Amino acid sequence: MGEETKLPPISNKTNDHNHLKPENNVNGEFEQKQSHLIRKDNNDAATEIRKSNSLLLPSVNTISKTKRPASHHHLALDGNKDQLTEEQEQKMIEMKHDRPKLKLATIPHGYLPTLIVQDDQQLDIGCIDQVAFNRCFDQGRQNGDWQPVINYFQTTFDSFYQLACTFRSNKDRKVSPNGNQFHNNKLSDQLFDIDLPYVKAVYNSLLSTPRQVNKVLLKCITNLLINQIKKEHTANELKAYLILLLDPQFCQSSTYIAFAHLLRQIAFLSDTGHRILAQWIIKVEVHFFRAVISNIQQFISLRLFPDQSNHLPPCNTTLWWIPAATKVLEIFYKASCSSTPNILPFKEFYNDTLDHINLIADYYRWQQKSSGFSFCQYPFLLSLNAKRCILHQDSENQMISTARRNLIANARENKMPNASAIFLNLNVRRSHIVSDSLQEIANKRDQLKKKIKVQFEGEPGLDMGGLTKEWFLLLIRQIFRPEYGMFNYNKMTQNFWFTMGRSGNLMEYHLIGVLMGLAVYNSITLDIRFPRPCYKKLLTPVIGTSNGPQARVGMAQLNLNDLQQVFPDLAHGLQELLDYEGNVEDDFCYTFQLSYQSLDRVHTHILKPNGNKIFVTNDNRQEYVQLYLDFLLNRIVYHQFSSFYYGFHSVCTSNALMFLKPEEIEILICGYPNFDLNELMAITQYEGYTKDDRVIKNFWEVVLQFSKKKQRQLLSFVTGSDRIPVGGITEMDFKIIRLKNTDYLPTSHTCFNQLCLPPYKNKHTLKKKLLIALANSKGFGLE
Repeated sequence: MGEETKLPPISNKTNDHNHLKPENNVNGEFEQKQSHLIRKDNNDAATEIRKSNSLLLPSVNTISKTKRPASHHHLALDGNKDQLTEEQEQKMIEMKHDRPKLKLATIPHGYLPTLIVQDDQQLDIGCIDQVAFNRCFDQGRQNGDWQPVINYFQTTFDSFYQLACTFRSNKDRKVSPNGNQFHNNKLSDQLFDIDLPYVKAVYNSLLSTPRQVNKVLLKCITNLLINQIKKEHTANELKAYLILLLDPQFCQSSTYIAFAHLLRQIAFLSDTGHRILAQWIIKVEVHFFRAVISNIQQFISLRLFPDQSNHLPPCNTTLWWIPAATKVLEIFYKASCSSTPNILPFKEFYNDTLDHINLIADYYRWQQKSSGFSFCQYPFLLSLNAKRCILHQDSENQMISTARRNLIANARENKMPNASAIFLNLNVRRSHIVSDSLQEIANKRDQLKKKIKVQFEGEPGLDMGGLTKEWFLLLIRQIFRPEYGMFNYNKMTQNFWFTMGRSGNLMEYHLIGVLMGLAVYNSITLDIRFPRPCYKKLLTPVIGTSNGPQARVGMAQLNLNDLQQVFPDLAHGLQELLDYEGNVEDDFCYTFQLSYQSLDRVHTHILKPNGNKIFVTNDNRQEYVQLYLDFLLNRIVYHQFSSFYYGFHSVCTSNALMFLKPEEIEILICGYPNFDLNELMAITQYEGYTKDDRVIKNFWEVVLQFSKKKQRQLLSFVTGSDRIPVGGITEMDFKIIRLKNTDYLPTSHTCFNQLCLPPYKNKHTLKKKLLIALANSKGFGLE
């Protein structure tokens, strides 16, 4: 193979690299560059680290490749332990004989074989596996010699290619230094070969290493990123980005400059790079996934509200930090959502710090579609409380605009200003609450975006919020009664669903939609029990031209998980059909038709043309299931749901609805159904009592013994709703007021969330009177 270049052993006792002279001049030039870098470094500790390119290791188990010159990567073995035998060395060298244009170096006993490459071909160097790293790390902990660990980091984090090779799980597979091109999902799965346990072990070791070692690693990463600025990226580089993101040092603000550059480079990857990276992220352990999310969220928070450490540069020089961080968070969010079940609950992506910025200004900037950055571009970052604030502020602005237009119109007609004109005034009879409400809403459609004021006919109550809440509660309960026939109640799911095939007046469904929209605009929580698919359909955009004759609404893409929440038994049966391993056609004899019951009649529906003649087979059963659930959840209830849909969106026209997930809008409309009575006790205020009075102690002892149903009934008796608001129970006002006459039953002022409680002599009397009051709690106070 020609003349061989002889390389002397590398010793820890010398730092002279000039004696390493391979036959070409590439290595010499590299060493001069390295020496130049060393001289420029003013950090004494880092300078001392740079002086040695040797690494004492008990054993080295794998061989990998790099483009770097051999003189920078020689890894010496401990001469006293587990040295390679001549036979092992020869065997490792012979494994490379099939490579063209290579010259094998004559390597002294005890050193890794290194391939010297002719004509600028790649070099093969020794990469440290996890076992060897652990021995190296243990050596540092035992005798305080961290130089092997330092040299390990300098070698491993020297290039993206070296980083990917070191943490490659499949050590036997050859990897091109130029990486691999990825064009499809299957190939991207094949290219993911990161040894995550090894990565975890290396990063966990940082918790036990001196600060000097951590600084070295951070500097290596910084240099690595500076040298990596490019447009085209290989699979190896994507792996390196993922490995770098897992570094636990990025939880410290002192590392944020390097972290910011890492986030920016990932943010500027191509769409294909983002997609492949998201597919790989799914394979990361959950605790790693959560740690990266936490680091990026903290990075955003500290950039918005810096601490006193002065680690960060001025905000006006780092305007790109937050946009880059949010873009990377979006990759993780999409990766989490693409997994079934989601890797993390969507709430873990909330950044509560954003609750304290000017959200409405950010929202209007987003609405104007300006070129600047807006957090509303990434609604998964906004907490439900933040989204509620945006929605309510936008609603109030629309209410004010509507009221202003009315006042201006009256002024032009020389009419006296009427304060009541700024409200949506509803006068209803309690005995005809549904019909009166329908009539009032139909007559005042142009006023629905005003604040509601309710007056029950024949009752003296002044609406300070309580009567409005009671009107909502009574109307909802009336419409959802079984004998009303609008909705069917499923005892298994404890949810209501639209009655299939119901014909006739659809205005009641429109009214329910309006009520839900008014509840959002007026911050009222409703006791409505719809399954999650209802809210998915409610947020589905219109198909076709809005308000056009061909427009279709509520046609959501639903699956068996959605059907499970409406018809659980049917969903279970269809899942069994999909999982069946036998011959579906012979064993089930299904065709593309179904039967359903509506108003005590059985109806048959053909799912596709000539479906009654087409048998369901192993090949087409997925189509059958999809047509089946689309019919039950979309088509058979289309007219009822479309009325409901248009009713809701006639009130809720805010673009902020686009921010909400189905789970979020459910909570926004209905509140949280569960609450802790001890938390309610903690926020309760007293007038005429103290928390240590015997009457108050008896009251809480009685209430704590109530069933959950009775506790919710008590909450409804006092506040007008049996649910707590989105912000939690701490946002509620709950007051117990002393009522002198002990002959009276407890009463309440729902508009002020006040319970009027007489000072009953004993616990038995208090419990008896309270139960009677709850059983008769209708009207303003008591009927």
